[in-house]
Amino acid sequence: MKEPILMVPGMMCDARVFAPQLGYLSGQHVVQVANVANAETIREMAAEAIHSAPPRFALFGLAMGGIVAMEILRRVPERVTRLCLMSTTPLTETPEQAVWREPQIVKAQAGNLDAAMDEALSPDNFAPGQNKNETQTMVKTMARTLGPAIFVRQSRALQRRPDGQKVLSRTQVPTLVMCGAHDQITPVKRHDFMAELIPYAELVVLEDAGHLPTLETPEKTNIALAAWMELPVVQR
Repeated sequence: MKEPILMVPGMMCDARVFAPQLGYLSGQHVVQVANVANAETIREMAAEAIHSAPPRFALFGLAMGGIVAMEILRRVPERVTRLCLMSTTPLTETPEQAVWREPQIVKAQAGNLDAAMDEALSPDNFAPGQNKNETQTMVKTMARTLGPAIFVRQSRALQRRPDGQKVLSRTQVPTLVMCGAHDQITPVKRHDFMAELIPYAELVVLEDAGHLPTLETPEKTNIALAAWMELPVVQR
C-alpha cells in the first residue's frame, strides 16, 4: 500500500467535499481529512493538520485547503511525498479582495450565512450541468453545519494569508495542479502560473467543472488523483 493521503478541505467545507474521493481511494490508500475549522489563521490551520498527520503523506489541498497545504509544505517539506493543488492560489490577498470580503462577513455576523455564501462562492463559479444543483446544495449544507463564526474566521484567515510562491518554486515532489475551466475565483491562468512555478508539476484542466471539481466531476477527479498517486517519487 502506498503512502497515506492527507486531504485539506476548502473554506466552509468538511470531509463531504471529498466524499467521492474517499470512497474511491480508500480501497488502496489510507485517507485522512484535516480538520481546520477551529483555527484562526492559515498558519494555525497548517499546524493543526501537521499535528494529526501521518509521519509521511501525500498532500491534497482544495481551494483554501491548497493555501494551507502550501504552508504545510513550507513547515515540514520532508514529510510530504507528493502534492496536489486544486482550485487555489499561491498569492496573497489584494486590498481589493480583502474589501470584497467585508460585506460577506457582515452578512454572516448578522445571521444571513446563506447570503454570505452566495457572494463568496456564487453559482457562476460552477459548471452548468447535472451536478451543479447538487454541488450548490452540498456547499450550503456544509456551510450551515460549520456556522457563521467559522465563516468569519476563515474569511479573516484568507485576508491575511501568506504568499506561497517561494515554497512552490522549491518543491521537489511529484505535483498535480488541477482546476475547473468554469472557476472564476481561481481561474485557469492562475493554475498555469502555479504549474510553471513548480518543478515536476503536471496541469490538468477539467472543462466541465468549476471551483469544486471533487463534487462537480468526481469520476474525472478520481482518475486524475489515482494517476497522481502512481507518479514515481522524485529522489531528493
